[in-house]
Amino acid sequence: MALEYPALGMADARPQLGRNLTYGLLDSLGRAIVTGRYEREPFPTEAELARQHGVSRSVTREAVKMLTAKGLLSARPRQGTVVRPAADWNLFDPDVLRWLLERQFSLDLLRQFNQLRVAIEPEAAALAARFGGAEDLEHISAGLARMEAAERGEDDPLEADIAFHVAVLHASQNPFYAQFREMVGTALRTSIRFTNRIKGRNASLADHAAVHDAILARDAEAARDAMRALIADVLELIDAQQPAG
Repeated sequence: MALEYPALGMADARPQLGRNLTYGLLDSLGRAIVTGRYEREPFPTEAELARQHGVSRSVTREAVKMLTAKGLLSARPRQGTVVRPAADWNLFDPDVLRWLLERQFSLDLLRQFNQLRVAIEPEAAALAARFGGAEDLEHISAGLARMEAAERGEDDPLEADIAFHVAVLHASQNPFYAQFREMVGTALRTSIRFTNRIKGRNASLADHAAVHDAILARDAEAARDAMRALIADVLELIDAQQPAG
């Protein structure tokens, strides 16, 4: 029996269309800013953006507000909207991180991201061992099962790996650690592709299983050590690719 859905009326369609246009413009402008397009030319006014992209002033205004919230733009009296220095950009914002990673592959950025991971994920694993609930542990096990399926060609290796790490962050029962899930997921897409290409294989199941087993055994120290070793291996791979200075 076919499912029936209510027709999308004009009143419903317009807000959705507006959101799509706004996010499309946001993505286009964000990429342009991060790739340095406006380093030598002023950032356009809302009227100029509306004309260049064929959208309304309200769409450009909303996109500019979102870019301002991400730390990429600021409005100054008598100067209009300007691009902020890269040091002011919100690197914890998944869009900003994605634009940076897509801009130009950088070993330095990849190393810095994994240095942050090694400061966060081992402790998240230890907390997961101590405080993770039954459902949290099931999600970690499901992530590992997906990685095992990926080894057999039955799942996506990248998404399975990310699912495992995100499940550990959630299982920490700490909302601050859980907030890193979007950033970790975004950056891992680049990091995992890079490390897997170097190794010529997917992530080590044994290393992830060690983290999994320690968490399920409620052994916080072992979970912390296993996750630290897993990420340290990634840092070693990155360092090995760095040209000798």
